[in-house]
Amino acid sequence: MRVSYRELGPAQFRAAIRELLAVYSAAMNPPDRTLSGREAIMERHAASPGFRGLTAHDDGRLVGFCYGFHGENGQWWHDMVAAALGSRCGGTGSAGAVSAQRGWLDDSFEIAELHVLPTSQGKGIGRSLLLTIAAGRPERTAVLSTADAPTRARRLYRGVGFTDLLTDFRFSGGEPPYAVMGATLPLDASAAPRSPRPSSW
Repeated sequence: MRVSYRELGPAQFRAAIRELLAVYSAAMNPPDRTLSGREAIMERHAASPGFRGLTAHDDGRLVGFCYGFHGENGQWWHDMVAAALGSRCGGTGSAGAVSAQRGWLDDSFEIAELHVLPTSQGKGIGRSLLLTIAAGRPERTAVLSTADAPTRARRLYRGVGFTDLLTDFRFSGGEPPYAVMGATLPLDASAAPRSPRPSSW
């Protein structure tokens, strides 16, 4: 196995979306009817400030990808999470809510997607994608969402310093529960898994 990693700017990312969607589909097994919507979301994300994309290739074959961008007010994910943090930390406008929102979201790198083909999982590719995509970022924190379950991905994130900010969180009524996780940057490749919830910001 000879894995190499390639940076993708916005234009390169858009050109590769169909290939990236194939990896996403293999890793997540989503309903086919949702793929066009996912493609539109990825197209839109490529125009976000501070966009950075990264792909992993095993002997030239695409086996994984990751991308993210600077989080800010007005972005759907950012605003949903900010509202939920406010609600669960004392109510919107309270000192605790404002502290949580500002601490984690005011200067954040949002890791939107990280996927590896099932046949290539368990080989450190996801970890390398995660550490590389976050390396050298100017933001103070990194944030992401993942299934609220004891998955391999959840263990990966905890293993580089992420901790739970929200659990049993649903972005829309029909979705399964998610965990929203955050870490201070730079990520710690040697970090022990963090406790499930932070004591405070």
